[in-house]
Amino acid sequence: MKTLLEIHEIRDKKRKELDLRINKNIDTREKHILVCQGTGCTSSKSPEILEKFKQIIEEKKIENVRVIKTGCFGLCAKGPIVIIRPEDTFYSMVKPSDCEEIIDRHILKGEKVKRLLCKDIDGIKVESLDELNFYKKQKRIVLRNCGVINPEEIDEYIAFDGYKALERVLKAYTQNDVIETIEKSGLRGRGGAGFSTGKKWRLTKEIESKQKYVVCNADEGDPGAFMDRSILEGDPHSVLEAMAIAGYAIGASKGYIYVRAEYPIAVKRLEIAIKQAKEYGILGKNIFDTKFNFDIEIRLGAGAFVCGEETALLESIEGKRGQPRVKPPYPAQAGLWGKPTLINNVETFANIAQIILKGAEWYCSIGTENSKGTKVFALGGNVNNVGLVEVPMGTTLREIVYDIGGGIPNGREFKAAQTGGPSGGCIPKEHLDTPIDYESLK
Repeated sequence: MKTLLEIHEIRDKKRKELDLRINKNIDTREKHILVCQGTGCTSSKSPEILEKFKQIIEEKKIENVRVIKTGCFGLCAKGPIVIIRPEDTFYSMVKPSDCEEIIDRHILKGEKVKRLLCKDIDGIKVESLDELNFYKKQKRIVLRNCGVINPEEIDEYIAFDGYKALERVLKAYTQNDVIETIEKSGLRGRGGAGFSTGKKWRLTKEIESKQKYVVCNADEGDPGAFMDRSILEGDPHSVLEAMAIAGYAIGASKGYIYVRAEYPIAVKRLEIAIKQAKEYGILGKNIFDTKFNFDIEIRLGAGAFVCGEETALLESIEGKRGQPRVKPPYPAQAGLWGKPTLINNVETFANIAQIILKGAEWYCSIGTENSKGTKVFALGGNVNNVGLVEVPMGTTLREIVYDIGGGIPNGREFKAAQTGGPSGGCIPKEHLDTPIDYESLK
């Protein structure tokens, strides 16, 4: 159990220690070798790369160098990815056999290993992450910590303002204050339907009941989709914090994360995050010396696509066959075990803490009139830069496919893009300049 003062001390001390992760101009002798440990890079031997770096550093007795596991950097087509901070050097398609050269030349001699520098779409090698066209039109809110922090270290999450929003809410906000902030932000559900998040929270709060629940839908079943998985792998505490904030806002004391069993890395990191949050007293009873109690459990899905539908998901959590319920009543009225239940998906929750910290007006300033904020996409298929992207709402399909995705391999012609999984549709080339927002895609 950590006191509030101890958590503040961790935040201040750790942030100074980790500032080189986001500040290229920092005056430091220390270097951090960040190795992507998302599912994509893990399947290409990135765990071996991480261990090889550690082994070489130990054998050579090198000081002021740390090797850090991170979540997804986004540019999956170039994995395994290694980034050296603070200079932000981006090495792509790294093999375990490349580790010694990176240590000997880059870390010890200060020379970049040019053959491993990432090639941009024009074939020119770039020296740092922010020079890549893939990142230039992106805006990271949901993915802000992915590729920056070690997702298995709660102190690193705290260092970058983690759990600060929860503290602010519990110490200074009423339940209505929280809901009004989310309503004013214009955040809409990222699970597909686009329903107002704040309105959903208010509807659940207004139902009187001694027991309410918060559920995170992480049953990401659409083929080729890995947005939720990457958030949970790279920044699991952001979802836990948001669920606790939601619990306070609606009057719930219990949360469940329903996650696909096919996501073993995400499940493992969620388990670690929940354990750490409980040890720190951030989950459990009397959180931050208040009367607020909130706990979270994980429930594993068995691969049924239908359990992505919210009422089928509730049936599965209850131990029944996953099949949709007749609506009404809606989950806000009668959800888990007949009690009022708030259900949001992973990406929706990952926005909450930033909205609390930076304000509804800040969030409203991003996106379009009716579609606020950003949207995360898994960009796959016949495109050069396969990966995970986060763009402001209103960015056009052309910008995503060509400016970020680098266009079609071998200069072939664009035919269509499918959005929204099996329940979505195909957008042909005559609509390539369609803005990506709720109204335009309809």
